[in-house]
Amino acid sequence: YTRGTVTAFSPFDARADAEALRKAMKGMGTDEETILKILTSRNNSQRQEIASAFKTLFGRDLVDDLKSELTGKFETLMVSLMRPTYIFDAHALKHAIKGAGTNEKVLTEILASRTPAEVQNIKQVYQQEYEANLEDKITGETSGHFQRLLVVLLQANRDPDGRVDDALVEQDAQVLFRAGELKWGTDEEKFITILGTRSVSHLRRVFDKYMTISGFQIEETIDRETSGDLEKLLLAVVKCIRSVPAYFAETLYYSMKGAGTDDDTLIRVMVSRSEIDLLDIRQEFRKNFAKSLHHMIQKDTSGDYRKALLLLCGGDDE
Repeated sequence: YTRGTVTAFSPFDARADAEALRKAMKGMGTDEETILKILTSRNNSQRQEIASAFKTLFGRDLVDDLKSELTGKFETLMVSLMRPTYIFDAHALKHAIKGAGTNEKVLTEILASRTPAEVQNIKQVYQQEYEANLEDKITGETSGHFQRLLVVLLQANRDPDGRVDDALVEQDAQVLFRAGELKWGTDEEKFITILGTRSVSHLRRVFDKYMTISGFQIEETIDRETSGDLEKLLLAVVKCIRSVPAYFAETLYYSMKGAGTDDDTLIRVMVSRSEIDLLDIRQEFRKNFAKSLHHMIQKDTSGDYRKALLLLCGGDDE
């Protein structure tokens, strides 16, 4: 069961695809159309089979060839599609915490939205691929309450969904109310513990109860009471508890809204959600922004990059 726009292609022939890709890149000029059509219509595990057939047939590395033949955002998108699914998040995090300055946006997006099982997987892959401990790397590059919440999320110990206890819902909502609205200064620890460890179904009820008690949405309180990276992370966690597809619809919308496009975010979300829930994201996008994701990509991008993104998007919801 998947709500992705990209599924296994059938009938699939890895050798034929590898040959078509080689032909598209051989000699003078590059046939970008063939490349984007093949890579956006095969799922990730099929793309890995194509890469393997490519090496067997031609003794060449498909990703290296793509990098030497393509340029710009289109190249970034095609290379991202070729990254094995299980490595994708670990790689994004690795690049978010290396060198000068940390990309907090990437840390926030990935750690707020992934399931506990996915976070455990990311930590293992990170250790295997980069021979480093992800938690150590992140704590080395972040600080304060922002760092604490990231560490809580990295533990991947969120309570599993089960029967919700009304008394505990009431208690958590009261604690959050007292830690935020009723307090001079904010008790961030309480927000971090409750939002980072309680189950999704429990927290959805806490948010409703919070609204009843305080007259505010929890997002409004977080917005007023916190700031900077912590605020963005708390809001991302709350939004993902409410609805992961709605969170990504909003992320995509703001990556394209206004002047300039945040292409890194656009590519990362389109690729990483294409086999998971992009259909749901499209639905939420249409509902919340009164236009389709397809339409916005169409208006905001161009060339082969646009063609490939629209194929990944998979359809219009006008």
